Amino acid sequence: MQTLLIFGVSPKQGTGYQIAHLTKQYYPQWRCIVLVRDANFAKQLANQGIEAHVGDATDCELVKKLCELAGCEATIISTLGGETGNYSAQRVIIDCAEQTGIKQMILVTSLGCGDSWGTLSERAKQAFGHAVREKSLAEVWLQTSKLNFLILRPGGLRDGEMTQKAKCYYQQEVHGFIYRTDLAKIVIDKIANQQIDDHAYSVVDPSLKITY
Repeated sequence: MQTLLIFGVSPKQGTGYQIAHLTKQYYPQWRCIVLVRDANFAKQLANQGIEAHVGDATDCELVKKLCELAGCEATIISTLGGETGNYSAQRVIIDCAEQTGIKQMILVTSLGCGDSWGTLSERAKQAFGHAVREKSLAEVWLQTSKLNFLILRPGGLRDGEMTQKAKCYYQQEVHGFIYRTDLAKIVIDKIANQQIDDHAYSVVDPSLKITY
């Protein structure tokens, strides 16, 4: 049985929530463990068949316990956002995964991270630069760990019905948007098809028009 351990699940139905929700829809036999900050939200998720635990991803002891609970064959998924503390939390997750023998992780960051920094406009760097740099640090920590990894750098995230037209681009400059539902489906498909290949991909939906 496939086990997912997901960090970055919030009541706002962001990418982490969509991954958990779609996992139960497409693969109800998979085990899904998540870490959330709100106890009431945890109860809602439990009613959906999702094992929800309450706490913070910077809590090393808690994260290690969750890794042990998930087991060494689990796949970790992190969609953590935020401008501050992102790298610290991601480092805790990656370190705990290594210590408990977990073998693979999917990290969701954003366009502009890592070697795609130069594709950001000066305006974007001023607005989101700090968050992007934190996420870039997390990418490097994962890339230099013992874990097999997949890094997904989505374009601008939007809410909307799945189009299933989003694509992954390797070492190409792309710009655009993607629905959170489509990004979540890509994550699940990559796991189901065993496509965690130690690469970083930009992810956008070319069918969504860029408007300025």
